[in-house]
Amino acid sequence: MARIICVGHAALDRVYRIEHFPLRPTKVRAIDHVEAGGGMAANAAATIARLGGTVELWSRVGEDDAGVRIRRGLELAGVDVRYVQRFDEGHSSTSAIIVDGEGERLIVGARDVNMPSSTNWLPMERIAGAALVHADLRWLEAVRSVFERARAEGVPTVLDADLGGREALGEILTLTDYAIFSEPALEDLLPGLDTRQRLEQLMLRGPHHVGVTRGDQGYVWLDTFGGGEMPAFKVDVADTTGAGDAFHGAFALMLAEGQPISECARMAAAVAALKCRRLGSRAGLPSRAELDEFLVSATTVPIRS
Repeated sequence: MARIICVGHAALDRVYRIEHFPLRPTKVRAIDHVEAGGGMAANAAATIARLGGTVELWSRVGEDDAGVRIRRGLELAGVDVRYVQRFDEGHSSTSAIIVDGEGERLIVGARDVNMPSSTNWLPMERIAGAALVHADLRWLEAVRSVFERARAEGVPTVLDADLGGREALGEILTLTDYAIFSEPALEDLLPGLDTRQRLEQLMLRGPHHVGVTRGDQGYVWLDTFGGGEMPAFKVDVADTTGAGDAFHGAFALMLAEGQPISECARMAAAVAALKCRRLGSRAGLPSRAELDEFLVSATTVPIRS
């Protein structure tokens, strides 16, 4: 089975559901609460594993209780964590996530900026045998080194271009085959343009495919063959946390399986929608059988003109 490498952020999320966000600071009682794994690359890896793919995560955590919980959650999800390195001097990333009754969320994250950034322990030789490498922008030194090696080995790369890492994004895009942005990140990077103009600008920087996830307005992309649009699927939304990560994981797996881009986008949009049914980044992730069953009768959300 094709093996995928995910590189980047792993975290521990504490998610609280409330009825609605208050108008001013006050005490609010949570109506539900979960503790679960988080982090963009880690969630993408968990998505791939849940869908039946073979995936390993290259990441960093602290030698602390949160780090133990992060690794355990990934193992239970079916992710190979041999290369999730623990550092005595580091503190694992944690997030407090507040979710309202509409499924929208506020995320307060804490990352250790002093976490060792060295990449000399990464098993670069494993890239040659991988079907695909996926990365986020939370560990720039690793993304740069891994994508350079992947390009040399002819292994395709997928970048989760969310907010952050802007100082190195231009260089990394030259090493990226598939760049998928969140809508806020795309607007922040190229203000004052419409979506197509932004994607056209980014195509000039090196990727073969550039797309943007837009929540309930679906996915839009441009590539060397033209481009397209995939509407979002209708579900009862409990929590949107991690939906973009799920999209990236499913998209990467479909690419590794050799699916056409339109099918990659369709499957990824369905997985992202199904994730939103449950609180937390991973509880709603579907198996492959559940995904196939959903797609038999699923309907999409009309895109606003």
